[in-house]
Amino acid sequence: MDAWHLSKRLAAVANFVPDGARLADIGSDHAYLPANLLLNNQISFAIAGEVASAPLDNVKSEIQRHRLNDRLIPRLADGLAAVETDDLIDTVVIAGMGGRLICQILTDGHLETHRYHRLVLQPNIDIDLVRLWLSENGYQLVDESVIVDEGHYYEILVAEPGNITYSARELQFGPYHLTEPSQAWQEKWQREAARIKSIMKNIEAADKTQTEAYQSYKQELQMIMEALVYASR
Repeated sequence: MDAWHLSKRLAAVANFVPDGARLADIGSDHAYLPANLLLNNQISFAIAGEVASAPLDNVKSEIQRHRLNDRLIPRLADGLAAVETDDLIDTVVIAGMGGRLICQILTDGHLETHRYHRLVLQPNIDIDLVRLWLSENGYQLVDESVIVDEGHYYEILVAEPGNITYSARELQFGPYHLTEPSQAWQEKWQREAARIKSIMKNIEAADKTQTEAYQSYKQELQMIMEALVYASR
């Protein structure tokens, strides 16, 4: 992978960045995403934020390689502290992190008087927590996607300013997925259901069905099966 050839996951994230955006890519690593968007003239300006110097050196190398010094700015900062007012950033990407960390980054950089025009978030786990944060902090989902890349399932959340409250089912499985389920979304949850069933069989074989763990798996499996049925209506 490089700035000209993004992974399937990053390419999917890039598709949700609006044309002409002024982008902040938080946790940018090699800055492949903003570099790709700039090289293809899809955005006008970008900040690549990193919290450590070694990844920032990768960003700087990519900037020099593609001569993007005037349009892609490296910043050593914690999360959204990389964004300065004069940058006029309207779109933020945070991809490839855990959901809890994404929520913490958003919380630390959140201003009650300001909303970015678009957030494109790709949490690896705890996706429901990210949906909840958005709902509680003045953002609403405008799109969701599940991408399969090298055998792994990745969810992408796209949010814009708005006020909405999601049900427990919508937080867990995604409001857009429940109304327009993609094949990848269905496969993801079918695989998770099969994994839980396998664990439950092992617990049953050990005659420990009265344990708290077994009851928790049973409840989780029920939620998944109900979501899959609901989405297939």
